[in-house]
Amino acid sequence: MSEQNGKKIEHSKVTLSLLMGQQNANRLGNVHGGVIMKLVDEAGAIAAMKHAQAPVVTVAVDSMTFVEPIHIGEVVTFQAELTYVGRTSMEARVEVLTEDPISAVQRKSNTAYLVYVALDNEGRPKSVAPLILETAEQMARANAAKERQEFRKRQRAKEV
Repeated sequence: MSEQNGKKIEHSKVTLSLLMGQQNANRLGNVHGGVIMKLVDEAGAIAAMKHAQAPVVTVAVDSMTFVEPIHIGEVVTFQAELTYVGRTSMEARVEVLTEDPISAVQRKSNTAYLVYVALDNEGRPKSVAPLILETAEQMARANAAKERQEFRKRQRAKEV
C-alpha cells in the first residue's frame, strides 16, 4: 500500500511528559487517577487528530488499571500511537511511564486503549486514511485491536 492510500503509525505518534505537582495529588501525595485518565485521553486524541487531520471525539475507553501509584515530583510520560483504523474510528494505545527524575528509576504505570471518531466540519463522522503497518509488532497490535473492536461492537449490540 502506498503512502497516498494510508498513513504510517510514525506519522501520528505522540509523547507528552509532565512533572506531577501538589495540584495533581491527594493528601498522601498520590496523583489522582482522574488526572492520569485525562492526560491519557489527551495524548490518544492528539495521535488520532494527527492521523485524521480533523477533530476527534472519544467514544470508548477500555479498562485502565493502575499498577502502582504515581507520586508528586515524578515525571509522567504518555506515549500514544494508533493501533487500528476503521472507516471513521481509530484506536490509540497509550502507555504511561513514570520516572523519578532524581534517581532516574523508571516504571510502567499502565497501558490504555481508547477509541476516537473523526469529525467533519458539521460534527458528523468523517472517513480517515487507513493505517500502514510496517512491522510484525504493529501487525500483532492491529490484530489484537481488531479483536477488541469486534468485542466492543458485540457489547454495544447487547446494550441496545
